[in-house]
Amino acid sequence: MTTTFDPRLGHLLRDVAPQVLGVVARRHDDFAAAEDAVQEALIAAAAQWPESGIPSNPKGWLYHVAMRRLTDEVRNDMARRRREESVAAELSTTTAAPTNGDVASGEDDTLVLLYMCCHPALTGPSSIALTLRAVGGLTTAEIANAFLVPEATMAQRISRAKQTIKSSKIPFSLPTESERATRLTSVLHVLYLIFNEGYAPSGGAALNRTDLSNEAIRLTRLVREALPTNADVTGLLALMLLTDARRAARATPDGELVPLDEQDRSLWDRALIAEGVSLVEAALSGRPPGPYQLQAAIAAVHDEAPRAEDTDWPQILALYDVLLGIADNPMVALNRAIAFAMVHGPAAALPLVDALDEDSRIAGHYRLDAVRGHLLERLGDIERAVPAYRAAAQRTTSTPEKNYLLMKAAKLALEHSR
Repeated sequence: MTTTFDPRLGHLLRDVAPQVLGVVARRHDDFAAAEDAVQEALIAAAAQWPESGIPSNPKGWLYHVAMRRLTDEVRNDMARRRREESVAAELSTTTAAPTNGDVASGEDDTLVLLYMCCHPALTGPSSIALTLRAVGGLTTAEIANAFLVPEATMAQRISRAKQTIKSSKIPFSLPTESERATRLTSVLHVLYLIFNEGYAPSGGAALNRTDLSNEAIRLTRLVREALPTNADVTGLLALMLLTDARRAARATPDGELVPLDEQDRSLWDRALIAEGVSLVEAALSGRPPGPYQLQAAIAAVHDEAPRAEDTDWPQILALYDVLLGIADNPMVALNRAIAFAMVHGPAAALPLVDALDEDSRIAGHYRLDAVRGHLLERLGDIERAVPAYRAAAQRTTSTPEKNYLLMKAAKLALEHSR
């Protein structure tokens, strides 16, 4: 007999899974084993709930199934007899649902899980992969596809991350006040990278990966619920919302890339823009702004302009000046060069772009050639603009961006030949 799987059930399982994993990992003190047990519980739920109905306490159901799986595993390993007794005692003292402070504190446990996945002991790529796997609920295959690596490679990366957590004896708890600043920095950086990869994938045929960008927004909202007055968290959420608000206008009906200055602004999500602007104002009201607040402020200036020609470029340039002063980042310097060109002209901005060729952190990046081509095009120097666009197209691994750059080069070459 075939049972139709309700997509709403899938969303429910995805939402509660990290909360249940958080409790099981805290109780069992073995992240890898806890994740395996929760995965088995999710499989059991997907098979049983369509026929039996969703239980009144889905988290409690999954928790008990996962804990029983762990008990069975421990029972088969005599060397772990003490842990078996601990897990069995836990099961014997709980009823149909864990007590308040266990699964009932699911959002807190999701945050604990997020902090653990973004622990400084892990590399950036490992943190991203583990966060998407354990907290976001994506499969290993989905994560591998998003980052254009073989599934086996991603599986190894996730496995190594779990082993690092186990070997480092990282406690499964929220960081202390003294640790929180460092850990939060890692959390926000990972969420920022996940969002960027979802909004503008670094490679492949997709123009965007909404599963990644939406998950980054969801998790950032969760962090902000716990830290509502933290300006960095608020600034990052504002940046995500103000950027994501333009998503519907980033592509033609055929899926071709549409640059910011050519987008149909009537397609922008005004509700997201209003929320983002409100968050920016809150994030800038306290201490001196950090990188996320400043980037969000720049995004707000873009989003509040009715037309591209109404953009307040002097204000954007001033914000980039401040941002570059606190963040030695060549990509920020490149973006500032674009704003500088809009205020002072392309000829004045070209030396700024050329100087970045000497920065090993960005030398050879396709965006250097793309921006150089844009500035040369504005100067009317088509003979140099066309090769710059073509060089950028050769260097990018994103198919939509490659197609856009090649089309720009072809159109300019055709117009110049007439």
